[in-house]
Amino acid sequence: MDDVTIRPVDAADLPLLDGALRALSGDLGDTHRAHVDALRKAGFGPCPAFHAMLALSGDMARGAVMFSPVFSTVRGMPGLYVSDLWVSDAARGTGLGRRLLAAASTRAGSLWGAGYMRLDVYDSSPDALGFYSKLGLAPLEGQRTLALSGARFDQLKGEA
Repeated sequence: MDDVTIRPVDAADLPLLDGALRALSGDLGDTHRAHVDALRKAGFGPCPAFHAMLALSGDMARGAVMFSPVFSTVRGMPGLYVSDLWVSDAARGTGLGRRLLAAASTRAGSLWGAGYMRLDVYDSSPDALGFYSKLGLAPLEGQRTLALSGARFDQLKGEA
């Protein structure tokens, strides 16, 4: 895919980003709740909750990566957390996923000095696990990802 350009998402690109994320949700069997308005509010307000890059061939999205800053006191540096990576069926196997992660790493490095990457991958996605493993990503020994959402999260927020 030599004709693919990777660039940061701006507000005008939100329908393309939304389409890419909807495709990813479909591939994973996930419910997609991050509609364009939610993406606009979260990504383009006074304190963006995410950054994203699109891989475009003409006006068609061929891939997307969404990421945000994290900080590790153990590493003593900021990093990037990749929440979503999608590559179209037509572009899989061309190196586009690697290029998107490289672009996100470079952008995070210039924006907030990221020195490492972190992400989660579904156990039910062996192709993704293989891809990330080939890049050198590995499980963190002795750590487990936990999440809190919904009513329990709202309850905790209310305790502040």
